[in-house]
Amino acid sequence: MRIAKEFTFDSAHYLKDYHGKCERLHGHTYRMRVTIKGGVQKNGLLMDFVDIKKIVNEKVVNKFDHANINDILEYSTAENMCIWAWEQLESVLPLFEIRIWETPNSFAIYDGK
Repeated sequence: MRIAKEFTFDSAHYLKDYHGKCERLHGHTYRMRVTIKGGVQKNGLLMDFVDIKKIVNEKVVNKFDHANINDILEYSTAENMCIWAWEQLESVLPLFEIRIWETPNSFAIYDGK
């Protein structure tokens, strides 16, 4: 079984070692989907969405929201944001994958591999 919760946050970043418009500081409204996996418990839930929200907000969203991502990651790409979010969450959630959309139709997917 897999379940997912989506989050949005507003952040700024610039792309280091990149030549083009995105090398300058700019912002996005990011969308992130955290998908977890596991068995359904006796109560019918894999995990309570309220608990997922609390954990992900505390460990990832509150750090990225209204921040310059370059203060957290040297290379502030959607790919590296996925990896960083995975590292923050892997010890507390049974992760399946993390997706981060930088724009409505451009996103990265990470599954821990």
